[in-house]
Amino acid sequence: MAIPKEQKEIEIVKSRKMRPWVKWSLIVVGLLLVVGASLLIYVNAYINRSLAQTEGEIELSDLNQTVEVVRDEKGVPHIKAANDYDLFYAQGYVTAQDRLFQMEMSRRQASGELSEVAGEAALNQDKYFRSLGLRRAAEQSLELYDDEELKALEAYAEGVNQYIEEANVNNAFPVEFKLMGIDDMRDWTVVDSLTIGKYMAYDLGGHWERQAFNYYLLNHFNEEEAYELFPTYPEDALTNISDEEYVDVTASLTRAPRTHEFNGSNNWVVSGDKTASGRPLLANDPHLGLATPSIWYQVHLQSENYNVSGVIFAGVPGVILGQNEHIAWGVTNVGPDVQQLYLEKRHEENPHLFLYDDEWVEADVITETIHVKDQDPVEYEIVETKHGPIISEFANGTDEVDTTTAFSVDWTALEPTTELAAVLEFNRATNWEEFEKALENFHAPAQNFVFASKDGTIAYKANGKIPKYVNRDHALLPLPGWKSEYDLDEFIPFDELPTLINPEKGFIATANNKVITDQYPYHISHIWAQPYRYTRIHEVLENSNDLTVEDMMDLQMDQMNLQARQFTPIFIDVLKQVDLSEQEQKAVNLLEEWDYVDDKDKAQPLIFHQLVKHIEDELFQKHIPEDVLTMFKGSGQNVDQLIMQAYEGEEVLWIDKNGGLEQVLSTAFTKTIEDLSAMQGESIDDWRWGEYHKVYFAHPLSNISILDRFFSKTEPVPVGGSNVTVMAASFKDNGIADHGASWRFIIDMADLTESYHIVGPGQAGHYRSQWYDDQIIDWVEGDYHQTSIDQYDGDELILKPAP
Repeated sequence: MAIPKEQKEIEIVKSRKMRPWVKWSLIVVGLLLVVGASLLIYVNAYINRSLAQTEGEIELSDLNQTVEVVRDEKGVPHIKAANDYDLFYAQGYVTAQDRLFQMEMSRRQASGELSEVAGEAALNQDKYFRSLGLRRAAEQSLELYDDEELKALEAYAEGVNQYIEEANVNNAFPVEFKLMGIDDMRDWTVVDSLTIGKYMAYDLGGHWERQAFNYYLLNHFNEEEAYELFPTYPEDALTNISDEEYVDVTASLTRAPRTHEFNGSNNWVVSGDKTASGRPLLANDPHLGLATPSIWYQVHLQSENYNVSGVIFAGVPGVILGQNEHIAWGVTNVGPDVQQLYLEKRHEENPHLFLYDDEWVEADVITETIHVKDQDPVEYEIVETKHGPIISEFANGTDEVDTTTAFSVDWTALEPTTELAAVLEFNRATNWEEFEKALENFHAPAQNFVFASKDGTIAYKANGKIPKYVNRDHALLPLPGWKSEYDLDEFIPFDELPTLINPEKGFIATANNKVITDQYPYHISHIWAQPYRYTRIHEVLENSNDLTVEDMMDLQMDQMNLQARQFTPIFIDVLKQVDLSEQEQKAVNLLEEWDYVDDKDKAQPLIFHQLVKHIEDELFQKHIPEDVLTMFKGSGQNVDQLIMQAYEGEEVLWIDKNGGLEQVLSTAFTKTIEDLSAMQGESIDDWRWGEYHKVYFAHPLSNISILDRFFSKTEPVPVGGSNVTVMAASFKDNGIADHGASWRFIIDMADLTESYHIVGPGQAGHYRSQWYDDQIIDWVEGDYHQTSIDQYDGDELILKPAP
């Protein structure tokens, strides 16, 4: 039926009248959009407020003369000052511009003050670092520095504090401060700088965890089984200490913050006889955690007494690794036994008395207040014996002690040391003699230094304060703290540390490998890195001449897996003796075709590394608790040795107790193929190492899911290499490579004005900076940037004395 015209007009008018709830909804939505936009503008403005000013002029009250700061295309600050005070003042100011949040968190972590901003979750970690006393050791170290060194530290701190003052006035702290609930920041001090240095000694520290693991083995397995997992078979081990009251290593020690097992590095130096330029080449890539921002801050410093370029930890003045106009140097970790556990006998009635040479000696007791976010402060008691702090009880959760034995740790880095003095002397050194003299002040961590100078000298020294063990087997286990005969009071003389100058073979290389022969008179370590990286570096350098910077780049990015080259034929030989599924046989066929390169686009590296992991799991997971296995540092070396011995027909208890080599390998291989099929599909042709193995530079707040994408703008990137290749990319169980070459550096001594670098993920700590993550793909692909100490341009900032 047709609707009358008049009715149609009435309906149209009604439809044009907006219902009240619709009207108000639109108003509310409009207001929300306006408020949201305004809030977004405000948040954006607040975030940008903390972005470093890199151009123009800034007046600073404590400067004496004008300082020029030019940030080049990769954000590297070139700081030019008329005097040393202004140089280090400006370095502190500029570093704070780029890395203030990192500096704040670094000093809190090293000082045991994270709980104040992170809450109870960080309390055990804080207790551990308070027990160690890195900050106390830094405070004691101050007394060893001379006026010149103290002035550099103080100038740096004053520059940092100038920036903190500006951030306070302008409400311009990085957004991380607000997210962590940090309203302001206390002044930076010289002790903060030295404490960060002590933390790096901790990160590259020693082997107390392995001593605790060996102790656990002796108390839970028979001697033959225990000794089979020792890093070396002991001839005169102190097994009698296992007769004392057992200290449960799972009570606290397994909860201690764990340094990365693969904290190592590569370095090498090649004489002019083997280079195209006729002058030495030097290369260094320290392997540390891969994170945002980088652990390293690249900088060029120039004044009347300095013209030095390289990297340093944010929060510390000078340049610790790099070059000046005369020399270049780089390091790897020696990994010596500088941490020694002692089993201490405690008085039954007085927990602060410990037996020592038949007398009860009172320990030093330090009570510290740990501030905890949203909780009452915690009063924490630290007990320091003659040998060092008690570390086996920090996670007990109670001040009461219920055992008459405990573990203390003796560690060279807990003594006063003078590494910053050495750093400043490195920066000014002009030849090997001056550089080696400076090394006398570098005690912890012990490092393999390689050196080159423009006069053609190449040299090496395993440097540091390394204890003299009367019996090298004593470093395998905790020592009896009640007998003075086991005290470590002497150290390898400086002049007798391993040293090499201008060797005939024309190069020197280290990769955390064993650096001494059996004829060397002193003990250094039982735990060396697996030899694969060093062997690969050695074979390339030995068989090459007319080497160039590009050759050094290729070697730093080399993905040849010598562990696979040694063990894949063994795995294939054993697996051919068992019944394989069709898919397993296809995987074996692929391994037979492999060139042993850990290429991200190949399936074989994925199969090999997963198989190695499953072999280790088969050997130990059923027998040793997971938390105890975290202390099994250097386990890869042990597993390699057990496999080789079993393959050669020797009796191997840990393999025999799991059914023999054939059973272990076949079970591990089946689990490997099953896991990879679930992970990457049934078709082996589609498997790729890089689909699993990806590099990711996590921000400290990335573990908060809502902030992960905010601070980590780049998705995990497929990458080749592994923990055993020269291009180091050690990975977690989820495949994320979070440890490797934190800085890559190459220099040809024919032209000391230019050097080549990669600092992943970038220079800046502010996520809005163009230099925040601009080197991630460079890191993956090996694209180096050139840094000059002679000619450079970019954003120019002038720091002027305030009138």
